[in-house]
Order: sequence, then structure tokens, then C-alpha cells
Amino acid sequence: MTDTADFPEEPTPDGWLSESELAAVRARLPMLYVDAVPVRVDESGDVVAVGLLLRVGRDGTMTRALVSGRVMFHERIRDALLRHIEKDLGPVALPQIPAAPQPFTVAEYFPTPGITPYHDTRQHAVSMAYVVPVSGDCEPQQDALDLAWMTPEEACGEQVQVEMVGGQGYLLRQAMAHVGRLPTF
Repeated sequence: MTDTADFPEEPTPDGWLSESELAAVRARLPMLYVDAVPVRVDESGDVVAVGLLLRVGRDGTMTRALVSGRVMFHERIRDALLRHIEKDLGPVALPQIPAAPQPFTVAEYFPTPGITPYHDTRQHAVSMAYVVPVSGDCEPQQDALDLAWMTPEEACGEQVQVEMVGGQGYLLRQAMAHVGRLPTF
């Protein structure tokens, strides 16, 4: 008998795990994610607006969220960023991924609250976080109800921060500190 699980053969797109495979992997290994903070920049490259998605949480509450998602097997980080930005902001968001993308931080999400500022009840996940300028027309897609553009100060204000869950508000404040729009932590 081997130590590997017997996964049922369910048809899934290339690079995706079936629901049963995903559940088995999440129970044993950290998952790799990307988080993207979509921003608008002025002609000198300074961040002037932050895009936050409005979603309905699992418990029915309205939440604000960043662009986020898993990295697929055999997928480059830049391709995962582009895929998730298109999935959440639409096909003409026109993200500007740098030639050599470097995350501003690495966020480690745990299913147990309190270990780090980041929490995900489903899994242990490691996410590389990026600030990504977008210059095109953005429209909320998939399960996002709305996309709001706010100044960095508004987005990091208490009223918006209480609408963000799982540590994404903390991640947003780190991003704005990284681009010089808030004092460093």
C-alpha cells in the first residue's frame, strides 16, 4: 500500500484539481496563491486609487476584497496574476506586470486564527502579494458584485478596513506603505 491518496478520475481543466483532490491536498500541504492590489497611478507613477471588490461572504455578509487566487500547476506567477486580474476585473483591465515581478510581501494564511494576521478557514496557504497598476476599463466579474476605486487613505480607513476579512485589510495597508502612501509598519 502506498502513502498517496487514490483520487477519483474526475474531468477537470488542465492544471486544476478536482474537488476531492483539492480537499485532500488542502488537508496536507500549504497551497500557493497570489494576492493583487489593483491600483491606478498618475503620470509620475504615484498610486492615486485602489480598486476593491465587493463580495458576499460565506456567511452572507458583504465584504471588500483584493484580487486573489491559486497558482495552478506549471503556471508562472505572472500568468497567475494576469489570469486572476482578468477573472476579477475583466478582460480589458490592462494590468502592468513588471518584467521581473517581485512581491511586496509574502502572506501566510492559516486555518487557525492568531498565528499571523492572515486567516483562511479552509487551508494553510502561502500567498505572494503584488501591487499591480491597471490602466484599462475594469468591471467586476464572476462572484464580485462591485468594484470601487478609492484613494489609498479611504481604502485604509477604518470604515473600509472592517469590511475586509481574513487579513486582507492588513495586506492592503502593507501594500500602501510599500508604495509610500501610508507610514511604514
